[in-house]
Amino acid sequence: MKTNILFLIGFFALTISACEQKDPVQAKKEKLKEYKTDLQKIKVSITELEKELSELDPEFAKINRKATLITTTPVENTTFEHFVEVSGAVKSRKNILISAENFGSINHILAKEGDEVKKGQLILSMDTELYQKNLDQLLTEYALAKTMFEKQSNLWKQNIGTEVQYLQSKNRKETLENQIANVKTQISKSQIRAPFEGTIEEVLVKEGEMAQMSSPLVRIVNHRDMYVKADMSESYIGQFKKGDQINIYFPSIDKSIVSTISSVGQVIDEKNRTFSVEALLPLSDFSVKPNLLAIVKIKDFEKENASVIPTNLIQRDNNGEFVYVIESINEETVAKKIKIDRGITYQNSTMVKNGLSGNELLVDEGFRDVADGGRVKEVETVL
Repeated sequence: MKTNILFLIGFFALTISACEQKDPVQAKKEKLKEYKTDLQKIKVSITELEKELSELDPEFAKINRKATLITTTPVENTTFEHFVEVSGAVKSRKNILISAENFGSINHILAKEGDEVKKGQLILSMDTELYQKNLDQLLTEYALAKTMFEKQSNLWKQNIGTEVQYLQSKNRKETLENQIANVKTQISKSQIRAPFEGTIEEVLVKEGEMAQMSSPLVRIVNHRDMYVKADMSESYIGQFKKGDQINIYFPSIDKSIVSTISSVGQVIDEKNRTFSVEALLPLSDFSVKPNLLAIVKIKDFEKENASVIPTNLIQRDNNGEFVYVIESINEETVAKKIKIDRGITYQNSTMVKNGLSGNELLVDEGFRDVADGGRVKEVETVL
């Protein structure tokens, strides 16, 4: 017995000596590891005990169930607007291609692409040598015919000569007058002038080239008299009228402008079942060109004091559509399932017709993880 006691005393003495020789940091690390091991065992025991109690006591299960982390967003009470969006294009009522009315070579081109021209300004001229020679000959013949008519007229007044001679001289003079007028018209058509004020968009010929009848010569555009034209589905018949506000966005240049509808088409296109809507383009600090793509937005619905919620929060089950809101019950925050009647949706927002008063807080992040009556905990962000 005395030997055992001496052995134990020696063992403890060696242990104390070894502890004294240990690094204090290492000793603390080992102690922390021991505590963590014990804590993990305790957590496992707690979980098992809670599970057993939950099976035996439903009230305990209700009180001790875990809360789902969520974020919330309020129902907006605001004016809800819905817009119809369609693609359109910039048009010009003064965007024309001038074609040749005569056959001939191009003598002079007096304007180049990009030039601003006034109404009546000469743009290019064609060779008129043949017309001029014809005109000179006709003028010579006309001078003689005019003299013969004047003399025959004087004789006729004196009852000298026959009526047939008088009428023949008169007809000859008038025929030559008409021929001279026609040739002068042909000469004038060989001079291409601007029909209105605008910009030379294209010059399609070169000096010395032969112009054929009806061949295109020059394109001229007036950028101050442009409009946007869009085709609307026939389902929108009667919803828009002249004077309604219209928003126009040009995606290529990232510019927007507000205008009003200037005309609404009265005929349905048989091919695509649409009717046209036009809006004049007011003066702006940026320039647009014909055929530029435009996104047209026209408001077709508006309601004040509407309950508006994010569309993605709406869920559906066998009984219809619903959302989750939060409410306090017995000092607990829980999720509540509310059935709604969906209204119109526009750009990720939906107007709710029935089901919400407008004062609720909707479950936002985590809305797919909650259940009706389940405990929730509101946080700033759900990780």
